[in-house]
Amino acid sequence: MSEALPLVSALLPPLLGGVLLGMFFFAGLWWTIRRSISSKQPAALFFFSLLLRTGIALAGFYFVARGDWRRVLACLVGFMLARILVTRLTRVPVAKAPTVPEKTAQAVGEVCR
Repeated sequence: MSEALPLVSALLPPLLGGVLLGMFFFAGLWWTIRRSISSKQPAALFFFSLLLRTGIALAGFYFVARGDWRRVLACLVGFMLARILVTRLTRVPVAKAPTVPEKTAQAVGEVCR
């Protein structure tokens, strides 16, 4: 147990760094998609957004890694956790459509009245 504690404490900052990088990357992607709807040049917006987001993410991975594959892996795990988090936070609620059994139950209820 005491042998794993230094490893966990060494990998926690890269994990948090990956979360921050991922939040920047995926929130930037969400912002780009929202802005592209009203943009006069959506292709240019997507291209330059991709360059900026990818460049910052790669530079962040490089600085967080410090040449250690375990730190890269921890950063990648944090990046993917941020993807899940941003996806859930930016989800647009979908109106619930009645399913077939609900429609059938309503129709049967109306016929029986």
